[in-house]
Amino acid sequence: MTNSQIKADVVIIGAGPAGLFAAFQAGMLDLKCHLVDALDSIGGQLSALYPEKPIYDIPGYPEILAGELISMLEAQAQSFGPTYHLGQQVEKLTPLSSGRWDITTSKGTRFDAGAVIIAAGVGAFGPNRPPLEGIEQFEGKGPGLGVNYLVKKREDFRDKRVVIAGGGDSAVDWAVALADVAKSINVVHRRAKFRAQPESVKKMEELAKSGKVEITVPFQLDSIKSENGVISHVCVADLDGNVRELEADVLLAFFGLKQNIGPIADWQLKIENNHIAVDPATMNAGRDGLFAAGDIATYPGKLKLILTGFGEAARAAYSAREHIYPNEDRHFEYSTSRGVPGGAK
Repeated sequence: MTNSQIKADVVIIGAGPAGLFAAFQAGMLDLKCHLVDALDSIGGQLSALYPEKPIYDIPGYPEILAGELISMLEAQAQSFGPTYHLGQQVEKLTPLSSGRWDITTSKGTRFDAGAVIIAAGVGAFGPNRPPLEGIEQFEGKGPGLGVNYLVKKREDFRDKRVVIAGGGDSAVDWAVALADVAKSINVVHRRAKFRAQPESVKKMEELAKSGKVEITVPFQLDSIKSENGVISHVCVADLDGNVRELEADVLLAFFGLKQNIGPIADWQLKIENNHIAVDPATMNAGRDGLFAAGDIATYPGKLKLILTGFGEAARAAYSAREHIYPNEDRHFEYSTSRGVPGGAK
């Protein structure tokens, strides 16, 4: 524990994609940044939940692994030497009469910051468990066995019979990504229409036509059958109650994440469904010098995409600069004109 304060231009809460890009943009504006994250490593969900998941909607990259994207964002921000404070959570935000912010973390780290950018993603997160009786006994068997809620390594599922439940991006993306390593893939969804990105759904449907993926719709999870404590079948039922038994070694259940924004709820912000309402023109979160970007931020018409978070992070960094130096007339500069310390890496 320490009572000494670290003076910073900007403190960024969250070291996921939006937080890392906010650090880079702040550096481009000659602002020194400190990033705080409750996880022990940077990257947020991309690193903690699915580092080997392919992402298809990053401009300029037809396909990039989540972990690789985080590595590149880290290298990009590193040009300006941001400081990371990991494994700790911001607990208190107190406005100062000077327009700055007094910040305290769970480890007693204290900051005197000119501005704050909240890029905390969905906050603390954990998987939503499907309502299957006795599902707990099949959890924790290890990657590629039993019930899993995430994929960290594709190789863990090599030659496994995989049943994937869900209709969103995670379910569809992993069906595509695991098709070349798994023995079989069966995607179960309660509707014929999937909520994932159309291009990803198209890829999955092409794999289904070639026999590499089976799509079971409209069905929903009914029960799990096992032999000697090991999953043998996942049973699914249609809307009329007709049951099918799908051979399986593992059930990958993708029903979204439980979100808990923690202390953020106590910071006198406008919270809408566990998100911070912001002004999209400035990313201001309703208090002077306090901004939000990425999945935690909401406003009418928001598209919840990583690339949207990048744009919000840039706008938040510029707004932070304007808050810290309100009387300075600073002209906009492109990166090709501004450059970065040390040049291109």
